[in-house]
Amino acid sequence: MDFVDWRKSPEKSKTNEGEKKRDPGRFRGKRFYDHIDEIIHEAQERGEFTNLKGSGQPLHLEDDSYAGDRAMAYRMLKNNGFAPPEIELANEVRKERERAEAKLSRIVHWGESLRNRRVPPFASEKRSFNAALEKAVAEYDQSLRELNRKILTLNLSAPSAMHQPMLEVEQLVKQFRETCSPLEV
Repeated sequence: MDFVDWRKSPEKSKTNEGEKKRDPGRFRGKRFYDHIDEIIHEAQERGEFTNLKGSGQPLHLEDDSYAGDRAMAYRMLKNNGFAPPEIELANEVRKERERAEAKLSRIVHWGESLRNRRVPPFASEKRSFNAALEKAVAEYDQSLRELNRKILTLNLSAPSAMHQPMLEVEQLVKQFRETCSPLEV
């Protein structure tokens, strides 16, 4: 005679023949990794890992030495369209600095081309260049101060390996004024 637990209702004690019931003691005495491997193999048999995004494609192994021991996690986030805020802020600081330097190089090139022409520049060209130069200096000063604010935020939120030095605004503006002086009207 089979043992019947009278405390359970007859509906709950019966199992459907189509369902696969797990043996609760089947993992007893196994290591944790063996248990995980078995779950992964069962999922593979069910086909849950087929047609995943990026399957069969080579891994893009890049050097993220500034991220330290979190480099692999950051790379995975980046490849899937996500990035930690400190990485995004560092990229934003770098791009804005490059953009500001590009604006200055255009002004310097314009000044050099006016100075090196065979025909001396007209007074209106000189005034136009000088006004553009003053506007560029003011924008450069403002963008450097904004960059310092972002660098400070980055340095407060990022690991020390990612810290960036603060910009010396007055010194950088002075260097720019020395390299590109206004034209005499």
